[in-house]
Amino acid sequence: MATRLIRSTGGSLSVLESDGLIQARGVQYATAERFAPPTPVAASSDVVDATTRGPACPQLPSRLAFVTGPVIDGLAMNERCQVLSVTAPADATGLPVMVWFHGGAFVSGSGESANYDPDDLVREGRVVVVRVSYRLGILGFLNLEDADDDNLGLQDQIAALRWVQDNIAAFGGDARRVTVFGQSAGGYSALALMMCPGTETLFSRAILQSAPLGLLGVDRTAMVTAMREAAVAHLGDAAPGSVDIDVLLQAQVAALDAAAPFGMIGKMPFGPSMDQLPISAATTSAASRVDIVVGYTRDDALPFVMLDPRGARLRRLGRVGAAASSAAGRAVTRRMFGAPALALAESWRAAGGRAHTYRVDWTPGPFGACHCIELPLLLGSHETWSGAPMLGRTGVDDELAVRVRAQWSAFAHGVVHEDLIPLSIP
Repeated sequence: MATRLIRSTGGSLSVLESDGLIQARGVQYATAERFAPPTPVAASSDVVDATTRGPACPQLPSRLAFVTGPVIDGLAMNERCQVLSVTAPADATGLPVMVWFHGGAFVSGSGESANYDPDDLVREGRVVVVRVSYRLGILGFLNLEDADDDNLGLQDQIAALRWVQDNIAAFGGDARRVTVFGQSAGGYSALALMMCPGTETLFSRAILQSAPLGLLGVDRTAMVTAMREAAVAHLGDAAPGSVDIDVLLQAQVAALDAAAPFGMIGKMPFGPSMDQLPISAATTSAASRVDIVVGYTRDDALPFVMLDPRGARLRRLGRVGAAASSAAGRAVTRRMFGAPALALAESWRAAGGRAHTYRVDWTPGPFGACHCIELPLLLGSHETWSGAPMLGRTGVDDELAVRVRAQWSAFAHGVVHEDLIPLSIP
């Protein structure tokens, strides 16, 4: 593995080159004080080391680790987590760019995770992939110092997309052909980004994987107020902007507890405050300029049903209980993921846009075609996903993975899916 110098408008980066790929890791695209908007990183006259993975946002353990296995193990945590990584063919020139926003209910995960390494997608699809890390939880979506500015994590994402516009040509990417793609919270982010003023020229395609679109349109005002009050009460006289991060994370737990009585939205209480976004006319505008792929997995909601105390009681009833739990999971899947995804595609087409849909039915392990099941088909490797219980003993289906990566990268190249393999994952 060798190093190579990349010169961009942001300065010079020392990056890795190996097996026909260049990899820039842990590149800081913005900086911010706690509870403050991000500001772009100034160009440096020094060579910046971009050969090691950057930090994850401080966070508590993921509630879906029993499904996915560890995702951010080995990463440092730091509030200065506005970093991104770029992977590109060493000979890239004018290639489409795909920008990945990770999931994790806006409280966990990191774009720096090895589980999201895009090497195969980059090689096979001839694309440049950028993975973005952004502020999470109480740091990114519950501003304890300015209640009118909760969307700091979303602002981080926009700052990263602007970095792409300014710098991706140095990696052989075409800033005019950017596709954002993300799973779960990342897919929800993609939709929110389309609604934000000032993003109109930042990307022209989007892939929304298992985005919890059933939460759209639900009034979160009372819940967010209760969360903010609970977090502030937990801190007492301590200043939110200077308290130790571990104390702040415990305040986040208090906010989560306060959100629990609010039903379905209380299951993912952190995230973009859509009432702070001008949505009314934005959907029609976005449909006219952004082509989308939107889809879900057949058993998307099953892990969340299993986490619910009622679902846990069902599972203890043996085979009958497991069947009832699976049925409940599919009912919630239709409500939160499936029906809203199809409705979004329909409204997109009605507004004059282009939309494609898919459903993942691949079932390699004990949790069915569950939330996150398609991720090993797109990103990471056999090694990075070897600890994922959702894959059971089967592991990753290499042939299917090649097909999925081909469809995702073809979309980034602007190929209409109807001219390719039908957009379904059996």
